[in-house]
Amino acid sequence: MQPKEPNQVRIAALVRDLLIELGEDPDREGLLKTPERVARSLTYLTHGYRTTPQEVLNGAVFESTANNMVIVRDIEIYSMCEHHMLPFYGRCHVGYIANGHVIGLSKIARIVDCFARRLQIQERLTEEIAAAIQEITGAEGVGVVMSCAHLCMMMRGVEKQNAVTVTSSLLGSFRDTAVRAEFMSLVR
Repeated sequence: MQPKEPNQVRIAALVRDLLIELGEDPDREGLLKTPERVARSLTYLTHGYRTTPQEVLNGAVFESTANNMVIVRDIEIYSMCEHHMLPFYGRCHVGYIANGHVIGLSKIARIVDCFARRLQIQERLTEEIAAAIQEITGAEGVGVVMSCAHLCMMMRGVEKQNAVTVTSSLLGSFRDTAVRAEFMSLVR
């Protein structure tokens, strides 16, 4: 069962209360429509809760005799840190070795978005993408590498502007040293 759409009116009321708690006047000209804009924005930024990889796949799994590595790299990623609700963004590279089935290339990017558009930590996000690709394709192996900048590290806390977090998830044959090396060289 799919989660219901967020209550925009309730979110806007909460944002209005938050503005007051922060010392702002939500009735001043620049903030009059902010609660509604934030409600729409948060609903969009978390739409991954209301979709599944199977829905975004929409049947685009195809039989194939191909047994080679398929890679879609440099997929832009935008997500929100579940600890501070601040954005993180970067690039995601996804590869798999087909084993009788391939999926539409654009569907790989859609699967990435399905999980990225939730409150996340990068480590789990990387694993969820790999597991979904593995489950959908039945691939021999799957590799996902993600490189992101986190505003929770840049704007607050340690305030490190150039820190980049890199995570990887390697499943099946991608754990083999030679396969891993080939994948890593192709996504650099």
